[in-house]
Amino acid sequence: MRTTVIGAGAWGTALTRLIYMSEGEVCLWGRDSESLVTLESTGKNERYLPDINLPVGIPTHSNLIEAVDGADCLVLAVPSNAFRDITAQLNQYNGVVVSVTKGLEFDTGLTMSGIVGENMPLAEVVALSGPTLAEEVCRDMPTAAVSASKCSDAAAAVQQIFHRPSFRVYTSKDPIGVELGGALKNVIAIAAGASSGLGFGDNSKAALVTRAIAEIRRLGLACGANPDTFSGLGGLGDLTVTCFSSLSRNYQFGQRIGRGEELKDILATSVSAIEGFPTSRSAWNLARTLKVDTPIIDEVYAMLHKGKDLRQALLDLTTRSSKSED
Repeated sequence: MRTTVIGAGAWGTALTRLIYMSEGEVCLWGRDSESLVTLESTGKNERYLPDINLPVGIPTHSNLIEAVDGADCLVLAVPSNAFRDITAQLNQYNGVVVSVTKGLEFDTGLTMSGIVGENMPLAEVVALSGPTLAEEVCRDMPTAAVSASKCSDAAAAVQQIFHRPSFRVYTSKDPIGVELGGALKNVIAIAAGASSGLGFGDNSKAALVTRAIAEIRRLGLACGANPDTFSGLGGLGDLTVTCFSSLSRNYQFGQRIGRGEELKDILATSVSAIEGFPTSRSAWNLARTLKVDTPIIDEVYAMLHKGKDLRQALLDLTTRSSKSED
């Protein structure tokens, strides 16, 4: 299959490398033609993966329509705030579309696959997610991911595109659960980073992650997801790595907040999109719409979008009334 990866950030580049190293036919699309020329000729993506040496000769393209022409599979790796615009330009595409972007749209509550379903009705949609930090994937450190789709054939096709010894891919029939797990874990990772920035230890993060799984599962069930999905790679696996790894952008973002940096300064100096920032607002809104109790998400939302003091948010979270564990 000929695959076009749309989005030359860290994750799009890492996935392109995976396919290229497996001798698959692949092309990487990005907006910055100069950076693409540099990547293709020197094997360096200086902005997003400065410490990684990529293969020289990875094919690139800066014209979206020409990059997509003839592709059997599209991998959408653009930030969530650009997702609707990009997919609207590809409304006639009728192959397999893989979403690897982790976010929720505020106005609609849709996952990225939901947006694909609206804007690209002829396509078969797959969500690819899991504990997959781009830098580690580029260094061929072993990990696993899940290819989720209502269409079993499409999920299996994506599994074959990416599966290799260092990147094991499983399939799932629960794309909504996989995508919700991937989107919501970024919000929790901000909380975990803030906890670290305040000087708290691993006990605090472990407790946060455990309670977050219950919260994510509640919201996922209200959206029609399979509860078992949140114990898998797209749920617990992705949540764990994002909340404990110093490579996680959302964790780094929360850590800087916990250390006392101003939110506007952090956002202004972040190289890559901090998906947990807009997702916290979308997740809060979705939980209100569905009347689901999400205390951790609520406090992250209040801190990021309502100016609530971090220590007050923590106090309000830890002084909630006692209850049984769910």
